[in-house]
Amino acid sequence: MDIQTYDVVVVGAGPAGENVSDRAVRGGLSVAIVEAELVGGECSYWACIPSKALLRPIHALAAARRVPGSREAASGELDVAAVLGHRDAFISGFDDAGQVRWLEGAGISLVRGHGRLTGEKFVEVERPGGTTALTARHAVVLATGTRAAVPPIPGLREARPWTSREATSAAKAPRRLLVLGGGVVAVEMAQAWRALGCQQVTIVQRGDRLLGRTEPFAGAMVQEGLEDAGVQVVLRTGVRRIDRPDPGGPIRATLSDGRIVSADEVLVGLGRQPATTDLGVDTVGLEPGDFVPVDDTMAAQGVSGQWLYAVGDVNGRALVTHQGKYQARALGDLIAALAGGHPEDTGPWGRHVATADHDAVPQVVFTDPEVASVGLTESQARAAGHPVRTVEYALGDVSGAALHAEGYSGHAKLVVDSDREVLLGATFVGQDSAELVHAATVALVGEVPISRLWHAVPSFPTISEVWLRLLEEWGR
Repeated sequence: MDIQTYDVVVVGAGPAGENVSDRAVRGGLSVAIVEAELVGGECSYWACIPSKALLRPIHALAAARRVPGSREAASGELDVAAVLGHRDAFISGFDDAGQVRWLEGAGISLVRGHGRLTGEKFVEVERPGGTTALTARHAVVLATGTRAAVPPIPGLREARPWTSREATSAAKAPRRLLVLGGGVVAVEMAQAWRALGCQQVTIVQRGDRLLGRTEPFAGAMVQEGLEDAGVQVVLRTGVRRIDRPDPGGPIRATLSDGRIVSADEVLVGLGRQPATTDLGVDTVGLEPGDFVPVDDTMAAQGVSGQWLYAVGDVNGRALVTHQGKYQARALGDLIAALAGGHPEDTGPWGRHVATADHDAVPQVVFTDPEVASVGLTESQARAAGHPVRTVEYALGDVSGAALHAEGYSGHAKLVVDSDREVLLGATFVGQDSAELVHAATVALVGEVPISRLWHAVPSFPTISEVWLRLLEEWGR
């Protein structure tokens, strides 16, 4: 068996794996990164990038139609072939050569194949030509991410459902699409494929609202936007079974209330599960199929010796790409500092910890309207025992929003610790509201008092003027 030794071995070459590798190499360490599929991972080819490439032309056309003058110029229809070509360009036709060149330029060694732990600091990689054993002098990092969860609904697996991968890579729109779930994948892809040619799109959500982890008004406004676009939303209803007698034929879904929904494809948007079932974590005392528990340094808990780490979605802390990259940057510097015998060398982060995962995770849902949020919702803050006061404002009443789009509809809400008068959370819903959330993130992470935010004066006339209006509401 071929045996190779590196300072660090990283399993998974998605954004988190790439970032931890880069920081470790910059710290003077040798790194091998193992990847069974495409370098760049889920985000680059089947999630963040292609989904936003599909949605952006749809939103741009809708935005043009909301402004007099551009509305008249935007009288045509979407060029669906051009939209799909736009997506294909961003995913490089599923060719990762560019990402591989980046690894090479960064000094990171790529090992193609399926990697799994076989013991302390050992990773075996199954490759087409045999098996390679990798040993790590200092650390092994798991960065394998998650896979779409397909629940045990009778007949669902046999119906060969779409997951997020098929939904972002499909070459054409099915005539009828059934979407299971009310989370981010469900609402984004329902809106995308309705605009790209589906004649009928139906969302079936067991819960009583869409986007159940956000403020209630966010789910309600997204539902209104979907219904205005022609998507049917069915709430408080599950799916009893799925039937697809002909593998290439139509689908028949029996709902929990007895209704029947027919479709040509069914998309499962019911969450994610960690990619740890065939990772060898059982050889070091962890449970296959579970998220890898970590502390704030990303060290795997229950594994002695502080040599095994996990970054990104596989640790279950915050299932968004930007948080995985954040964790990875801090971890790469930590491994380099420990390897060099200088744990006190904290680098640019102040400390080698990923504390933002606890209470400062920003997220955007790229529907129309967009949902941008960070921190805690009101209900989460109250459940955590914080003294809470909230302020809200209609975004459409802000001068910049009214200029931005005719009939602008949106809403903003701040959740404030009423004793300390610092932000606990913020939610913005409306066209292009994603660009508002970073200011809230900075205020939250910096624990900027409301009294100081008064002096951060927003430019007029911009949508950011909502900050002034929210503070005025606070001061009433």
